[in-house]
Amino acid sequence: MEINGVSVGTTPLAKDFPGGYFHKTRTALGSRLEHVMVARITLKGYATKELMLSDGPANWIGLNGRNHGEYWLLKAAHFHVNLDPVPEVFTGTISARVARNTAVAFVPQLSLQEVVAQTKPGVVYLKGLEKSGTGFLITDTGVIATNAHLARGEESLVARLPGGVQFDAKVVYIDEELDIALLKIEGSKFPHLTLADVSTVQQGDAVFAIGNPGDAMLYSVTNGIVSAVDKFPSAGPGTWIQTNAPINPGNSGGPLVNSRGEVIGITTLRLVKKNTSGIGFALSVTDLLAVLHRFYPEEIVLAERLSAPAVAPAAPIISAPKTEVGTVEISEPPGAEIRIERNEPGSYMRVGYVPATLSLSAGPHKIILRRPQQVDWIYDIIVMKDSRVSLGRPLGVAAPTPD
Repeated sequence: MEINGVSVGTTPLAKDFPGGYFHKTRTALGSRLEHVMVARITLKGYATKELMLSDGPANWIGLNGRNHGEYWLLKAAHFHVNLDPVPEVFTGTISARVARNTAVAFVPQLSLQEVVAQTKPGVVYLKGLEKSGTGFLITDTGVIATNAHLARGEESLVARLPGGVQFDAKVVYIDEELDIALLKIEGSKFPHLTLADVSTVQQGDAVFAIGNPGDAMLYSVTNGIVSAVDKFPSAGPGTWIQTNAPINPGNSGGPLVNSRGEVIGITTLRLVKKNTSGIGFALSVTDLLAVLHRFYPEEIVLAERLSAPAVAPAAPIISAPKTEVGTVEISEPPGAEIRIERNEPGSYMRVGYVPATLSLSAGPHKIILRRPQQVDWIYDIIVMKDSRVSLGRPLGVAAPTPD
């Protein structure tokens, strides 16, 4: 068990706290809880749970009218949480697409009306006690992806499908670093969306955001393009997709979809600054797939970024690759962009960032590691079937300059 990221022991657990953590003290000198308190309970074989232990903030106003700042109070002296076994929660299969080094069947793009008709049934309106947003179904057994900031502090959310049917969506997992949460509704044969990782995304691609913006109609659609794809540390870890598709409060957690109706990102935030407008961001599906890999380890192939055009077929591919492959591990330089040459010489595809583990088809590959204002690290390698290779620093290349 962790409290605010610090390990405090194993359950059952008892800790002593000052009285001011449970009720406001009578004097300004008394001990107060001056921050949110969140517990994270982890047990192998069970879905990790986050438990909000405190309420707040409230303003501490003295009898003389002086403001002594904000404080929080613990909700109770005893807490109990039920953990859900992973096999019971994470059922069904995930449909996803990554770029592959296989024969390519060109898939026509859909019209906006066709994209909406294909994706809207899998979009979910989510409502908690004090906040609302959007999610989307990723399995036919009722697993829903959304933003962590929407699910945090909630045991469950009300989930409404476009047809008007409502469910109780239990919060079954919240990622401690990424803004990703997974919910579960009971039932089967739900319409669910196909995921497409960041290797299939190109700058300038047409995209559509579907969500439930506040004070507007539910399941609204806005459109735009992919403005950029990159790291964006000020928004958080992971790979981000910038778009000019209008995004508003209530869109959080909804799908950003491409012109084939595949989800490429989780709509997360809109940049609000003076003299700035029309800039929205979505966390890439690659980061969602990394989270899902913890619960579907045999079905989701991670870091498979093989050289093929971004128009590879949108068929479900959640299974081990049929082609002969080997594994390439890249551990340095940290944060470097990884590019792999496509079938045509001189054309490269960005596939992620170091560190990474890639599953590459057997045969020759050219890999470039690139960091701003530094010399590229270039590798010409031959991958053998079932081999595992760790790339070291190329000869004659100096160690990277610290950021």
